[in-house]
Amino acid sequence: MPVASPHYPIRIYNTLTKTKDPLETIQPGQVGMYLCGPTVYAEAHIGHMVGPVIFDTVKRFLTYCGYQVTWVVNITDVDDKLIQRSQQRGISMFQLATQMTADYLSNLLALGVDQIDRMPRATDSMGEIISFIEELIARGFAYASDGDVFFDVTKDSEYGRLSNRSADEQQGEGGGAASRKRSAGDFALWKSAKPGEPSWPSPWGDGRPGWHIECSAMSRGILGKTFDIHGGGLDLVFPHHENELAQSRCCHGQPMVRYWMHNGLMRASTEAGKVGGRSEREGGDADVSGKISRSKGAGGLAALIAKHTGERIRFFLLRSHYRSTTIFGDEPLHEAGTSLETFYRLFDRFQRITGKSFYELAYVTRRSEFVPPTHNNPLTSELVALRESFLSKMDDDFNTGGATADLFEMARALNRSIETEKLEESITPAQIESLQFGMQVLKEMAALLGIFLKPVPKTSGDDNSQQLVSALIELILKLRTDARARRDFATSDAVRDGLQAIGVLIQDGKAGTTWQIKS
Repeated sequence: MPVASPHYPIRIYNTLTKTKDPLETIQPGQVGMYLCGPTVYAEAHIGHMVGPVIFDTVKRFLTYCGYQVTWVVNITDVDDKLIQRSQQRGISMFQLATQMTADYLSNLLALGVDQIDRMPRATDSMGEIISFIEELIARGFAYASDGDVFFDVTKDSEYGRLSNRSADEQQGEGGGAASRKRSAGDFALWKSAKPGEPSWPSPWGDGRPGWHIECSAMSRGILGKTFDIHGGGLDLVFPHHENELAQSRCCHGQPMVRYWMHNGLMRASTEAGKVGGRSEREGGDADVSGKISRSKGAGGLAALIAKHTGERIRFFLLRSHYRSTTIFGDEPLHEAGTSLETFYRLFDRFQRITGKSFYELAYVTRRSEFVPPTHNNPLTSELVALRESFLSKMDDDFNTGGATADLFEMARALNRSIETEKLEESITPAQIESLQFGMQVLKEMAALLGIFLKPVPKTSGDDNSQQLVSALIELILKLRTDARARRDFATSDAVRDGLQAIGVLIQDGKAGTTWQIKS
């Protein structure tokens, strides 16, 4: 059944056009969205959570506006770094990828990222990848050379439009591969197997895919030749996204993506020169100096989540515009946590006054379903105006930084009303109705940011978010079951301990493995 296209003034900053473009989807009322996921060779660090938290919020908002959104996040589970790290640890590449994928998924759950629809893995997509390369060769944009296959950047007249860089700046594969290329900028689509490395059969001999072709193939397989939104960090604009774009455009003779969205990077506070600072980036080349990375010692998230909670970390990542540079450090995280206490105290205050839990309040989940209250007083009028302000900022390139400011204004308005009307001393039914309406508006807006949805994780229910949480946990447990079947007990124990660290208890029995969320 055709879906009607919502009519809201949503604009997205497009890295390709360097402007804020109105959202006009390929299929009316539907959005296909792809985010480059991690290469799972080591534990995820907080930098890996920036994109997922942002695009989880984008999906929440678009769904609220009436769009049917399919959000895909890939897993790169075959790569040079994976092979090198697995050799260092004395385990197979597949074991390492299984362990680190489980770690990544557990961190997503802890930060409330539960809107992902599909998570394809490169190793499950070899058929599509090989077919894609064959099509590029047939169209004259790629060539085989001694077991390798390269993309010929000189055949793409539009190469460099996304990043404002030329083909000469694309160095591609170096080392021994350089002698097999026609030009220095050509990059690998398929790499011939080296002794002892994982490989797959192909028309060019045993080997494995290059990084860039994996995303082109996986996105096409799920979202089609052209889809709506492609996301990732600024550090991926060149060469990864430039090469993705070139491959797909040349293979299909049509644009790959309508809107290229790139989030700013995360830097340590000491490298930024000040704690808590931010700088707005309007696109273009990425300055990746000082970014949080594994090579600079960034590690696992379990201790950070245990110290600050997933909700506080999520709010920390959303309190500025997604294209801003995020300054990471203990002090900025503490500041974010302290500011959230304003809301937690308000929720307690509301329950003392009315006997009702904020978390149990019903709220509007679709933008079109909001109905202004019949009672009109200064509080409800102010809350309606702040709601409109919040939504106008989200319409303007998903400006969560500006929207959170309105959320704080809502809390101030509610607290002010409680104090000026002395509602903690006595309250009438009309005042309860007005106060509850205000809290419902606050919850409606907070839900778009993925915060204040529940005091503790749910253990039952049939809403889509809970189904996604359950599905992700089941996926993690399947990875653990696979590891146990291979007698890879180190991975099995790591998955169990990782789940326990975020409050998911598992029990192995004759009937299989069961789980529950610790209350």
